[in-house]
Amino acid sequence: MTEKGVQHSGGPQQTSADTRNRLPSFDEVLLRRTRPPVDLFMFYLFLQREGAEDVLDFWLDVHQHENLSRAYFKDVRKSGRTIREDWPQYWEYARRRGSIYGTVMTTKRDTGSAGDLEKVAEAVRSQSVSPRAAATSPTPGAREQHVQVSEPNPPPPRSTTPFSTRRLSVALSKRASRAPTIIPRDSAITRTDLIVSAERIYARYLVPGCEKEIYLPPSLRIHSFPLSSSQLPKAGSPDYEVEASALAQVPDMFHLQKEYVFRAMEQDAFPRFLRAKAFGNLTPISALVRLCVGLLVLWAGLATAFSLVFLDVKPKSKRFFLFIPFSIAILCLISHQYELDPILVFLGQSETTPFRTLRIREPYVNKLLIGRAIWVTFLVIVCVVALTLLFWAVPGHRL
Repeated sequence: MTEKGVQHSGGPQQTSADTRNRLPSFDEVLLRRTRPPVDLFMFYLFLQREGAEDVLDFWLDVHQHENLSRAYFKDVRKSGRTIREDWPQYWEYARRRGSIYGTVMTTKRDTGSAGDLEKVAEAVRSQSVSPRAAATSPTPGAREQHVQVSEPNPPPPRSTTPFSTRRLSVALSKRASRAPTIIPRDSAITRTDLIVSAERIYARYLVPGCEKEIYLPPSLRIHSFPLSSSQLPKAGSPDYEVEASALAQVPDMFHLQKEYVFRAMEQDAFPRFLRAKAFGNLTPISALVRLCVGLLVLWAGLATAFSLVFLDVKPKSKRFFLFIPFSIAILCLISHQYELDPILVFLGQSETTPFRTLRIREPYVNKLLIGRAIWVTFLVIVCVVALTLLFWAVPGHRL
């Protein structure tokens, strides 16, 4: 996925943004219900700066894969058939193991099946693994990327997250994604489409050494992908049972991994993202440039101030012009410290990449930033006035 793949959110999904008097949740960001600078596009850029955008790409691709599966089940329902009739292997899999598509799979013709699927749907949610679960691998460097597709997951060992090597121990609540199921398409979704989608995700993120390989704890690694998008399993072939069993797992194949990645981002990257974008408006590089400029201008201002003192330049009121370099220097230094430029905030701007900005559109975040900008401005004024008066009051002494 590229930067262009995560567009600024808009439309009906943002109707609650104007009334939200709080910071957005991670769900709201992922489902594009927030506005800049705390939208999905900005979160993607934030992860990109940390070299961790592959984790978000994986979540979004699995999210789309599950939407594709939901669209398939809806097509089956619209045709008047039941999943038991259309895909008996998946029906058995869902009945025994649980499915996240319980409410989508039922039709009016299903007798007694709705309750069963609701129960088994709850069962699969209860198997979700938290990034706070522990693992045997102490660092993301030991990346063996594969767990059996068809075997139940054992109790997870201790694990790291995709973002750090810290060990976490608090259990988190489980949830099933409530995603929209609108898929742009010209024809009905087929099982081959589901295999193609799953095969692409597996090859892109889970094969050892692949371009966008992500870290997963041992209990969630997928050992193999025994299906081919070129043809469906054929009855009578020697590997039919294995392939049919693997095909039945395709709609739910990456859900536990998706939940793990979701919790990892929610616990690690997302709080840092909010601190960076809801309480500041500068990128790290831009803040560093301000530090360098501030120190350079402060050195020039102090050199000029001491020159005026030791040369005893008259009239003494000329020293008041020191407020110019002092203002620039203190503004840059305090902006670096708070990672917030008050001038940009008052103009309603927040940086996306160094020295490139977009308009702040999230009302609550705008209010927070204005409050912090007023405080930064107050500090700048106090420091500049103190320095200027100090050098004005010092008696001149020509050396």
